[in-house]
Amino acid sequence: MDVISLNQANIGQIVTMTRGKDEGLHGVIISIIDQRFVLVADGDKRKMKHPKKKNLSHLILSDVISPEIKSSISETGFVTDAKLRYVLQKYTARISES
Repeated sequence: MDVISLNQANIGQIVTMTRGKDEGLHGVIISIIDQRFVLVADGDKRKMKHPKKKNLSHLILSDVISPEIKSSISETGFVTDAKLRYVLQKYTARISES
């Protein structure tokens, strides 16, 4: 995982949802719709085929971008749900150690 310090959303970036029934859950940005909205998936509740449209003001952007997810989406336009779950599992293990 790459660590960055940007204030804008990027494909492959891990986020924490702060509003709605998904509050407190982590996800990965898989598409950027416009300046306000992105599509987020977690590979479990929100699969790649049915991502959640989220307002950026309802997300906390982490400083972590998964290069595996970013390259997979840029090359094929798709990423497996298993890969999303794996990346999020690694991320949650990393933040729980901190």
